[in-house]
Amino acid sequence: MVTRERIEGVLERVRPFLQADGGDIELLGIDGNSANVRLTGVCAGCPSAPMTLYLGIETAIRSEIPEFESLRLA
Repeated sequence: MVTRERIEGVLERVRPFLQADGGDIELLGIDGNSANVRLTGVCAGCPSAPMTLYLGIETAIRSEIPEFESLRLA
Protein backbone atom coordinates (compact mmCIF):
# COMPACT_ATOMS: atom_id res chain seq x y z
CA MET A 1 0.00 0.00 0.00
CA VAL A 2 1.25 3.47 -0.91
CA THR A 3 1.21 5.68 2.17
CA ARG A 4 2.39 9.19 2.94
CA GLU A 5 4.96 7.78 5.36
CA ARG A 6 6.47 5.46 2.77
CA ILE A 7 6.71 8.22 0.15
CA GLU A 8 8.18 10.66 2.67
CA GLY A 9 10.79 8.05 3.60
CA VAL A 10 12.05 7.91 0.01
CA LEU A 11 11.84 11.69 -0.39
CA GLU A 12 14.00 12.14 2.71
CA ARG A 13 16.72 10.12 0.98
CA VAL A 14 16.62 12.14 -2.27
CA ARG A 15 15.93 15.54 -0.70
CA PRO A 16 19.63 16.32 0.09
CA PHE A 17 20.45 16.14 -3.62
CA LEU A 18 17.74 18.68 -4.43
CA GLN A 19 18.71 20.92 -1.52
CA ALA A 20 22.35 20.88 -2.61
CA ASP A 21 21.23 22.67 -5.77
CA GLY A 22 18.96 25.12 -3.94
CA GLY A 23 15.68 23.28 -4.39
CA ASP A 24 13.35 20.93 -2.58
CA ILE A 25 10.27 18.75 -3.03
CA GLU A 26 7.04 18.88 -1.07
CA LEU A 27 4.59 15.99 -0.87
CA LEU A 28 1.10 17.47 -1.20
CA GLY A 29 -0.90 14.27 -1.01
CA ILE A 30 -1.47 10.68 -2.03
CA ASP A 31 -4.09 9.74 -4.60
CA GLY A 32 -4.41 5.96 -4.83
CA ASN A 33 -1.00 4.68 -5.89
CA SER A 34 0.20 8.09 -7.07
CA ALA A 35 1.53 11.16 -5.31
CA ASN A 36 1.06 14.87 -5.87
CA VAL A 37 4.21 16.92 -5.31
CA ARG A 38 5.48 20.47 -5.66
CA LEU A 39 9.04 21.41 -6.52
CA THR A 40 10.30 24.50 -4.69
CA GLY A 41 13.30 26.80 -4.80
CA VAL A 42 15.38 26.72 -7.95
CA CYS A 43 13.91 23.31 -8.85
CA ALA A 44 10.54 24.97 -9.50
CA GLY A 45 11.81 26.76 -12.60
CA CYS A 46 14.64 24.48 -13.65
CA PRO A 47 14.50 23.14 -17.22
CA SER A 48 15.81 19.79 -15.93
CA ALA A 49 13.05 19.47 -13.31
CA PRO A 50 10.89 17.02 -15.30
CA MET A 51 13.85 14.71 -15.86
CA THR A 52 14.84 14.92 -12.19
CA LEU A 53 11.27 14.32 -11.10
CA TYR A 54 10.36 11.43 -13.37
CA LEU A 55 13.69 9.71 -14.05
CA GLY A 56 15.23 10.33 -10.65
CA ILE A 57 12.68 10.68 -7.89
CA GLU A 58 9.90 8.57 -9.39
CA THR A 59 12.38 5.78 -10.13
CA ALA A 60 13.67 5.91 -6.53
CA ILE A 61 10.12 5.64 -5.20
CA ARG A 62 9.28 2.71 -7.50
CA SER A 63 12.39 0.83 -6.40
CA GLU A 64 11.19 1.04 -2.78
CA ILE A 65 7.44 0.82 -3.42
CA PRO A 66 6.75 -1.46 -6.42
CA GLU A 67 3.03 -0.70 -6.49
CA PHE A 68 3.69 3.04 -6.87
CA GLU A 69 2.35 4.42 -10.18
CA SER A 70 3.34 8.04 -10.74
CA LEU A 71 4.27 11.47 -9.45
CA ARG A 72 2.05 14.36 -10.41
CA LEU A 73 3.54 17.82 -10.41
CA ALA A 74 1.27 20.49 -8.94
